[in-house]
Amino acid sequence: MRRHDFETMVRGMVGELPAEFREGIVEVEVTGKTVPHPVRAGIYTLGECVPHAFGAPGGGEGGAALRSTVLLHYGSFAALAAGDAAFDWRHEAWDTLTHEVRHHLEWRADVGALEALDDAAEANYARQDGEPFEPLFYRRGEPLGPGVTKVEDDVFVDVPLSRRAWRRAAGRPLPFAWHGRSYHVALPAALPDVLFVTVQGAEPPPAGELVVVVRRKPGLRDLVRRPVVRRAEARALP
Repeated sequence: MRRHDFETMVRGMVGELPAEFREGIVEVEVTGKTVPHPVRAGIYTLGECVPHAFGAPGGGEGGAALRSTVLLHYGSFAALAAGDAAFDWRHEAWDTLTHEVRHHLEWRADVGALEALDDAAEANYARQDGEPFEPLFYRRGEPLGPGVTKVEDDVFVDVPLSRRAWRRAAGRPLPFAWHGRSYHVALPAALPDVLFVTVQGAEPPPAGELVVVVRRKPGLRDLVRRPVVRRAEARALP
């Protein structure tokens, strides 16, 4: 199915939703993104609900004022359809749309969880801009699998190491999994307490950055000292 036809179909589906379900949804947008699952091969994220504002004009307080944008990723639908001749575009689009609308309704009922995601997003902007940031912010992101979270489009793979393993890892290749495949990245000879490694070359690439976070598990001394945080870039090797 062409993207234009997909967008037309989705617009028709939005009109079929009850009005009370659409309350607070600013837009249902079709993007061109292909969003692979970070752990499972052949799985793609088809849609997302992105909560983004409180206190909009005419809104009340708390969850009643929440606004969201629902995204359906055409590239992910096309990737799944390419390997399945029986792929039902309409059925999958309707399931995805209603699933993301349900997320919107849940966000409106649980504002505290949304605030944690907002804080994680702000810390991630600081990381991208080279500013100081809270080292473990990514753990408050959306969970995608064991040790894997997402903050907006960036995917974080958490690799906590004991002090002994952390010392041994310095200067060596570090293995990690992505979309059903095994990769490794080379680590520098000296490791800080927390190292954010922005990884290139993993296939298929995520919509944003793929970041492997190598960190030493905290001990008693960390109660009175700030961890040393650094950033690096590396290429994923099979």
